[in-house]
Amino acid sequence: MARVDLDGKPVQTLTICMIGAGGFIGSHLCEKLLEETLHKILAVDVYNDKIKHLLESSNQLWADRIQFHRINIKHDSRLEGLIKMADLTINLAAICTPADYNTRPLDTIYSNFIDALPVVKYCSENNKRLIHFSTCEVYGKTIGSFLPKDHPLRQDPEFYVLNEETSPCIFGSIEKQRWSYACAKQLIERLIYAEGAENGLEFTIVRPFNWIGPRMDFIPGVDGPSEGVPRVLACFSNNLLRGEPLKLVDGGLSQRTFVYIKDAIEAVHLMIENPARANGHIFNVGNPNNEVTVKQLAEMMSEVYAKVSGETALEVPTVDVSSKEFYGEGYDDSDKRIPDMTIINRQLGWNPKTSLWDLLESTLTYQHRTYAEAVKKAIAKPVATS
Repeated sequence: MARVDLDGKPVQTLTICMIGAGGFIGSHLCEKLLEETLHKILAVDVYNDKIKHLLESSNQLWADRIQFHRINIKHDSRLEGLIKMADLTINLAAICTPADYNTRPLDTIYSNFIDALPVVKYCSENNKRLIHFSTCEVYGKTIGSFLPKDHPLRQDPEFYVLNEETSPCIFGSIEKQRWSYACAKQLIERLIYAEGAENGLEFTIVRPFNWIGPRMDFIPGVDGPSEGVPRVLACFSNNLLRGEPLKLVDGGLSQRTFVYIKDAIEAVHLMIENPARANGHIFNVGNPNNEVTVKQLAEMMSEVYAKVSGETALEVPTVDVSSKEFYGEGYDDSDKRIPDMTIINRQLGWNPKTSLWDLLESTLTYQHRTYAEAVKKAIAKPVATS
């Protein structure tokens, strides 16, 4: 039986150029498309560790439906050819590690704006559809954060819930280089939007709100970068795996929402197969029901990890550190990031399902097992003798 879209029309089989296919999000999206659709994937990345299981010749079910192209999009002439071959390009490539935003601002800006320019250009010039991954960080700070701490309007959703069409993008001063990432992401969004308005580019922009799950970077040098400080959940995972207290930056008072990767990938799947409903839209993809302070997240993770590992929780589970000590000079932060889900619900009928406890249990179970395997391999590795 032919698969149909949300309007009851047959789903067309697509060739998809996925840039950043070897990363956390890309690996889950590749799995989804290969297991549940007949779409073909031109997987573009520098690394393929997270999708090796999909590329193995034993997977005959989709052996002819995924090709890996080891390409650095900064300087490779093959990229335009792959975009021309595809019906749809999905751009997931980015530097998105908070510690880099103010310690490597130039790399951050180049990666998230300059390097993305050719992708947008090739899609526009060749009349190819684009799904571009942005970030919830483009919202910056909430309006409510500028009110006195005891002001009643701070509790009014109008002052902190983030809507794609009405919420302003409020960043800190130029010396707060932490906003280099958000500014670069916002500018590429504006460029994509302008290409749509002036040159007819068919686009969808995705703003992820903390997508969490197995295979997210968490072990430096093993399942993630060997340098730098990763995102909050990965930082906390590392602390738990090593039996160290979780570090709360400036008391852990910032509020965040978290969504399970498999829920979020379902939203992207709907965008891919419903272009008439998705084109020209910016979509928040998050779970407003999973809102916690960073401190509450640390406490919940400690509890969940004790359950999945069987280890006794630390007597002192958290320690406070300053943002300057943890991230360096130039760090700043947003107070709350709560997504308005009206538009994605209206256009695609999507709602997240997985609770924060359940997504943490799934993620930490995977990380505990993977860490144990990495330690076992390290112990078994023979030591070179002179």
